[in-house]
Amino acid sequence: MAHNKVNKGGRPPDKKMLSRTLILMLVCGLAAFSVLIGRLFYLQIIKHSEYEALAIEQQLRETVLDNGRGTIYDRNMNILAISADVETIYISPAEIAMHGEDANLIAEGLSEILGVSREKILEMSEDTSSWYKTVARRVEADVAEKVREFKNEYSLKGIKIEADTKRYYPYGSLASHVIGYTGYENIGLSGMELSLDNALSGEKGRVVKIKNAYGTDMLYTKFEEYIAREEGRDAVLTIDSSIQYYLEKHLKQAIADYDIQNGAAAIAMDVNTGEILGMASMGNFDPNNYQLLGEKDQQLLDEVSNEEEKENLRATLQQKMWRNKAISDTYEPGSTFKIITLAMALEEGLVGENEHFYCGGRISVIGDAAGKGRKCWKTTGHGDQTLTQCMQHSCNVALIQIGQRVGADKFYDYVEAFGLFDESGIELGGEADSLWWNEEIFCDENNLTQLAAASFGQTFTITPLQLIRAVSACVNGGKLVQPHFVKGFVDDSGKIISTDEQFVSKKVLSESTSESIREILEQVVCDTKEGTGKNAYVAGYRIGGKTGTSTKTVLEADGTKEYIVSFIGFAPADEPEICILVLLDNPSSKTGLYISGGNMAAPTVGKMFADILPCMGIMPVYTEEEKELMDKVVPDVVGLSLGEAEKIIKETGFSCEVRGEGEYISDMLPSPGNAVASKSQILLYLGDSKQGNDREVPSLIGLSYAEAVAKLAYNDLYASTDFCGLPYDETILVSEQEVIQGTMVKAGEVIELELIDVDTAIYGLY
Repeated sequence: MAHNKVNKGGRPPDKKMLSRTLILMLVCGLAAFSVLIGRLFYLQIIKHSEYEALAIEQQLRETVLDNGRGTIYDRNMNILAISADVETIYISPAEIAMHGEDANLIAEGLSEILGVSREKILEMSEDTSSWYKTVARRVEADVAEKVREFKNEYSLKGIKIEADTKRYYPYGSLASHVIGYTGYENIGLSGMELSLDNALSGEKGRVVKIKNAYGTDMLYTKFEEYIAREEGRDAVLTIDSSIQYYLEKHLKQAIADYDIQNGAAAIAMDVNTGEILGMASMGNFDPNNYQLLGEKDQQLLDEVSNEEEKENLRATLQQKMWRNKAISDTYEPGSTFKIITLAMALEEGLVGENEHFYCGGRISVIGDAAGKGRKCWKTTGHGDQTLTQCMQHSCNVALIQIGQRVGADKFYDYVEAFGLFDESGIELGGEADSLWWNEEIFCDENNLTQLAAASFGQTFTITPLQLIRAVSACVNGGKLVQPHFVKGFVDDSGKIISTDEQFVSKKVLSESTSESIREILEQVVCDTKEGTGKNAYVAGYRIGGKTGTSTKTVLEADGTKEYIVSFIGFAPADEPEICILVLLDNPSSKTGLYISGGNMAAPTVGKMFADILPCMGIMPVYTEEEKELMDKVVPDVVGLSLGEAEKIIKETGFSCEVRGEGEYISDMLPSPGNAVASKSQILLYLGDSKQGNDREVPSLIGLSYAEAVAKLAYNDLYASTDFCGLPYDETILVSEQEVIQGTMVKAGEVIELELIDVDTAIYGLY
């Protein structure tokens, strides 16, 4: 019997089963491959940029090279701001840990060299995940070299030295509000540094290097790229550093002399082009250390113990220090605005130069609710006056009459034409808007009190920049110019590319009107009997201008009385080139002087002109009367016979007194070469006679110049002064003496005096 063999392994796979297996494997393979492709797509396509950035960050080290910020020059190519190469010191905590370097040693060494807290550096070194911790920015070359020596001495890889730049301001605080300052990143934060930041900045450079797995730079590789920085443009400003210096010098002195409480401002502008030659806002600051407060403010800050209050006060004081009063503060211009009222009336043919106006001390005005009218500052009135005398006397009543002739509608149109409703468009930021009545209120026929107040510059506010622009148009032939600071930029060849063509002007007055205004305003200054601006007179020069004394109307409601005194002047009066405006905010009555623009601001502008005009190449031309009154230089007559000496002394313009006996001059007082008051008595010594003991300087403040000269002569002392050109009559008084009362000095010492013309009948001295 036959038996079948049994297949214990089961039935062999057929073709169908094999096909299914292959398909399943293929599907699983495709599924797995799809996941892989998807993952690769996600990593290489979707996340490409992110992982590429991470790879670059891990493999490359990029060092940013500070941009070469452009230099700022004044109009004479004196450097006002410049960048210089310095270095930044940082540590790499990761490398300190990696190389096992002594963090205490590093902290001790850097602290000693850089003056940075040792504990602060140690704290930085504890963050071992960091490759970069800044220890000190913008370190000078000599200090950086000490760090380099310390690093090399101990072979410290964790200390890094990186190239950087630092902004320097060679003139310190000079023109600080105009120039401004930069921050830590060399970005302009204020002034022209901010306004011209795009032009000055250029583009930063970079150095890209490959690093190893430990994060340190790989040596001897080709993987290094240097991308050069693009230098910023060099800018040339309209500022003249010499003019700026004299503005600040005399403004600072005025603050001290008149005890100014709220700061001061001054602007010097080319009347024909609008170029700002100087602009000062006091107190100022040093852009090399722009956060440092002035001495008085720091003392005020030191008195505060609460830290939060202290920081708030510091911020307030810094903001006040950085604020530019010349463009950011508005004020009531007072009588300086009478120039604009006069210009309107002359241009419209509504007043004549030979016309007369009467002032009885008060004038009625339509719409005056109180019915008292408007009063003149001289309550007894000026009586009958010519048009020129109205401006010389600064008569409110006369200017109200002139404003009424112009009418509210036309007055409003002229104010707009003079640009007093608009910002000037100057390059500096922070320019304030004027504050004026709206047209409907101002032009109300039933209420002309606004017109009356505006006619003499009260109860509205404008900026000093707006005023000097408008007044310049009144004296330059009638052109309203564009005030500006940028003269041009320096190209690659060193040539200045001017930007003047963008600054356009428009005609607002005729040449004949402008000529009449110049003639009238010159009489305000040069007429030593009538003119309220006579303290701005400078011997040898023709100067025109107008005083201003205004109250702060907004404060009067609270019973507070504060004044802003000002003066605006131009020179030469016949062909003006420069206009200067000075305003002093809240003078103190403690000085003994009656608070007025004529007593305080006018002499300040006069001193500025005396220094600035020669700098501009405008030299004085003296009259014979001026020459007679000016200080004279003492001739050297030692060794001459008495007869010869007396002849020379008298020919020079002095008298003489002889002491001792003999034939020849053995000594003299004062010493030859000193400039002293005309007609002073020169002491001539004969034989062995001696000059005697030291003398005590007497008090001279408040004396007339003639009295002061005589009092000094009694003590064998002499006077000199910056001659202003005014006749030495009883109204010329000593306001300051260089050597204080009670000081012991040698016989023959020359005491410099400052004078002021104070007509007690008009102003009142005490």
